[in-house]
Amino acid sequence: MLEGNRVSRISVRGFAVASATAVTTVGAVVGVASGDTQSSKSNDLEATASDATLLADIPAGQQAQVQTTSVAQQADAQAMAADTAAKKSAAEAARVQAAKAAVAKQQAAEQAKKDAAEAKKKAEEAKKKAEEREKLENKASRSSTRDAGSFAPQGSYSVSQVQSMARQMVPSGQFQCFSNIVSHESGWNYRATNASSGAYGLVQALPGSKMSSAGADWRTNPATQIKWGLNYMNDRYGSPCGAWSFWQANNWY
Repeated sequence: MLEGNRVSRISVRGFAVASATAVTTVGAVVGVASGDTQSSKSNDLEATASDATLLADIPAGQQAQVQTTSVAQQADAQAMAADTAAKKSAAEAARVQAAKAAVAKQQAAEQAKKDAAEAKKKAEEAKKKAEEREKLENKASRSSTRDAGSFAPQGSYSVSQVQSMARQMVPSGQFQCFSNIVSHESGWNYRATNASSGAYGLVQALPGSKMSSAGADWRTNPATQIKWGLNYMNDRYGSPCGAWSFWQANNWY
């Protein structure tokens, strides 16, 4: 009922505004035509007052519309602000996560570097211990081996006899390497001679006369040749196995 009254009021006032405007306009024209300036002014003031009174009375429906528009704009602004804050928060979280990942990666790399250095150190220590152990074993083996002079001289020697002498003179851990070299150089023939170079004996000493430092019977005594060959390999390559490694790479020693 109240809203109906407002609608009726709006309609009546609208009509009143239109009527007043029309009357004011006609009066103004008549006044000008008749020269009644005072009457024209009076009519203009009345119309203006009437318009002001009617326009100030804004209908409730229009007020509600204005309020609704304002609330919608505020909601949009708040939504935009919330979206901006959410994006900023997500970007910050991503930055923090990336920083943590970078730190973790750097720490892993540093740890891997430390582990590699530690592994290298342990490997070097193990190698050093192995070399020391090998030296001790070779020393012990040499102390338990027989000297060339402990074998009685013979007129001739078979391959098996020469190999048996070598097993007793060469340290056990080095015998296979020594045997590999002799097998390639002379085939265990203590009288083997290289016709082109003059190399002689089990280890193909060049010239053969070098072996005289181990004994005057170097031409006929395999034990003397073994002694000289073993000393040569130890002095130049550290051991028969060192000599064999060199021989494999170069086909000579």
